[in-house]
Amino acid sequence: MQAAIHLAPIIAAEKSKTAFYIAGGALVLWALVVSLGIGLRRPDFPNNLGGERAVIAITVVLVLAAVVTAVATSGTPATGSARASTAGQTQPTPSISAAPNPAPSGSAASTGTAAGTTPAPASTSSATTTTPAPATTPAAATKPAAAPKASALALAASPGGQLSFNTKRLSAPAGRVTINFANASPLEHNLTIAQGSTVLGATPTFVGGSRKLTLTLKPGTYTFYCSVPGHRFAGMEGTLKVS
Repeated sequence: MQAAIHLAPIIAAEKSKTAFYIAGGALVLWALVVSLGIGLRRPDFPNNLGGERAVIAITVVLVLAAVVTAVATSGTPATGSARASTAGQTQPTPSISAAPNPAPSGSAASTGTAAGTTPAPASTSSATTTTPAPATTPAAATKPAAAPKASALALAASPGGQLSFNTKRLSAPAGRVTINFANASPLEHNLTIAQGSTVLGATPTFVGGSRKLTLTLKPGTYTFYCSVPGHRFAGMEGTLKVS
């Protein structure tokens, strides 16, 4: 009895079910030993009063130990559930503190809508600035539209049938140059314009009448001649200066 009483506070302090398992196991083991191990082999057990008292005392101690440990350990889950409930109550607290968060976000949204009205005048000002820009663009575009200057020159083959032109020098300003070539000779002639070895243009070969040759020339020195075989070598050649 005293051992069970002294064992109870120790088990309660530990607050573990291990003591209950030990006490209950000892009680079950004692019951098996007394009933099966000794009782079946010795039908007269216990054979005296002292043995009977010893069996009763041991049985009472084991029963009390099992009861005390059961009571001591049964209080532990209650405290655990109390802690769990306390923890469950503390969890909603952060959710309440998180509740103010939507308030600033809503105010920020309202501020955003208020700021959204501000760009309206900015867009109108940009529209007003872009309006004069296209007006100035066509005005500047009309300046380079000036057409190049045009000049007209006259050239003729010798009417007596000689292989020559009426002049060996022509001049004109840079730009559009038109040469009116007349051929009153009984021979076929043409007018060809070249710069170096590059032919820039030529009239058809013809007899009688006149033909026009129009070219756009840059400043430089050009050669005019008749490309009929042998005519240039015979003297039908001259220089055109463009300045």
